[in-house]
Amino acid sequence: MASTSSTAPVPAASENGEKAEKASKKSSDKDVDVSNSDRGVWLVKVPKFIADRWAKAEAASEVGKLKIRRLPGSKPDVTISLSDHICAPITGISEMDKLNLVRNSATSQSIPKEHRFSVSNIAMQTLGVISQTPGNPEAVPPTVDKISVEGKVVQRAECRPIQSKNYMDIKKEAISKAGEPMRRVVRLDKHVTTSFRPITNHLNNIQYDKQKKQEGKKMRDDKEKVQEILFALFEKHQYYNIKDLVTETRQPAAYLKEILKEVCDYNVRQPHRNMWELKKEYRHYKPEEEKKEKKEDSSDDE
Repeated sequence: MASTSSTAPVPAASENGEKAEKASKKSSDKDVDVSNSDRGVWLVKVPKFIADRWAKAEAASEVGKLKIRRLPGSKPDVTISLSDHICAPITGISEMDKLNLVRNSATSQSIPKEHRFSVSNIAMQTLGVISQTPGNPEAVPPTVDKISVEGKVVQRAECRPIQSKNYMDIKKEAISKAGEPMRRVVRLDKHVTTSFRPITNHLNNIQYDKQKKQEGKKMRDDKEKVQEILFALFEKHQYYNIKDLVTETRQPAAYLKEILKEVCDYNVRQPHRNMWELKKEYRHYKPEEEKKEKKEDSSDDE
């Protein structure tokens, strides 16, 4: 006895071979195997706790036995008897896992063995079962996904448990566990050693203090010496910001600004906004305007 995973409408039995293949070619380039399209299958709705046990069972293992007793003038009497390993309780899981099973309409305790099918008529419907087997693109040669028509649904039924103490225990557990909160307060018997603990000093602060000690405290040099350093720097570049000048001269920012105000101009307009430049009387390079005038004069002379 095996459960079906999905259902989908299929054409009539006389034409579903051709029509299913044509429909699949329109939607994709994959072929559909319709060799089992004439096989009759049952579509059965089972309780969640049975479907959960069937999903965890080993492949090709027996999960139950079906008994059909046909009565003249009435619907057939169909019962299923589950295997012992399917009905056995689930062991070796935590309390939280057991609670999650109950929240998913399943259970970890033993389930009823006997169930009865409620058969319904599907004369006005055409249903089929389609399966998809994933391929392996890394194989040699690579294989693609395989889509197959497993059969045509000839009977539809609903699996209902027979009233018993075992079934009532499952329903009682579901009602009692439904009111429990997802999170619970748990008393700890010992200290948790894996959590984060407060520390006196962080690693980035330690590295910063170490770097500060290596560089040493910035001491004020003589004013003339600082000016010489500034003139040498402005020979390389015309504009500097205060951060770069503090780094190059290794002087306190407040003390350096006092000297800069004497020998430099502070630009407040673009394109050199917030940058320092030597005053005109200290510049030894010629302004751009004079260069342009000289170029124009030389072109006129030629």
